[in-house]
Amino acid sequence: MATHEEDKSEGSTEMEVDNEGEETEEADKILIIDPDSEELDFNHSKLTKLENLEPLTQIRRLCFTWNLIKKIENLDTLTTLVELELRDNQIMTIENLDVLVNLELLDLSFNRIKKIEGLDNLLNLQKLFLSSNKISHIENILHLVNLTTLELGDNKIREIENLEGLQKLINLYLGKNKITKIQNLESLQDLTLLSLQSNRIVKIENIEELRKLDQLYLSENGITCIEGIENCSGLTTLDLANNKIKKIQNIDHLESLEEFWMNNNEIEDWNTLENLTANKNLRTIYLEHNPVAKEPNYRRKIMLLLPWLEQLDATLCKRKIC
Repeated sequence: MATHEEDKSEGSTEMEVDNEGEETEEADKILIIDPDSEELDFNHSKLTKLENLEPLTQIRRLCFTWNLIKKIENLDTLTTLVELELRDNQIMTIENLDVLVNLELLDLSFNRIKKIEGLDNLLNLQKLFLSSNKISHIENILHLVNLTTLELGDNKIREIENLEGLQKLINLYLGKNKITKIQNLESLQDLTLLSLQSNRIVKIENIEELRKLDQLYLSENGITCIEGIENCSGLTTLDLANNKIKKIQNIDHLESLEEFWMNNNEIEDWNTLENLTANKNLRTIYLEHNPVAKEPNYRRKIMLLLPWLEQLDATLCKRKIC
């Protein structure tokens, strides 16, 4: 499952916490050294509470990753805030964010949240990260019309729903849930990345309108057939590893395909691999742990068939021989 990387500018100011020797009265509490700071990182600081932030009149980015915070609170004065990261804490409820109308990024991954709520006023939000929580429904986000990235991987979601208003969405991460069907994506016509690995999907369907799709991740499902991607001709990455596919087919129109993951499937007919000869831009392919990969000279045969490959399985190809 795909996650985002933290952007740390050189101008960031880190909090100083006295964790050595005897605990002092101010230990594990937020201490603002420069009230004019625009970026502050309080990572790994053993903080249990959000407090003492009122002096920050120009703050744009706050990071409280890897702490012991249980509640979102005391942010009412931080109207200039653009990015708020509360990843890896003990938060159970999304609340007290109403005044943060300029917020563009909110990261609440790796918490204990059960419901998407409390986002009513965050109309400028562009990136929302809620992976590794206990969320069971996609809800209360239709008004987030500026959202470009939505990360909901590793939750308890069973149905793709309530995404109709997110027409600017580019990246959608729903891996490691309990989803049984691909559906309700028709309005996401700007989507370039769709991640649905580690679910309970048995069929590739209902992505006809996703004509801008560049990356499609469907590994670790129960898919038996490559189909339903006729309109996704711009795909550069297709991940179908760890499924139940017996035949490579319906991909000859993917002229831009560069990476194709088909390892751990049920391909045993060598002739089906000839369907890859139309994919002249293919650079990386994974076919290991298929019956066909047990054949003598498997690697050499693949390179004779696809001499433009740069990587076969985990091995780089040199001089057209892997």
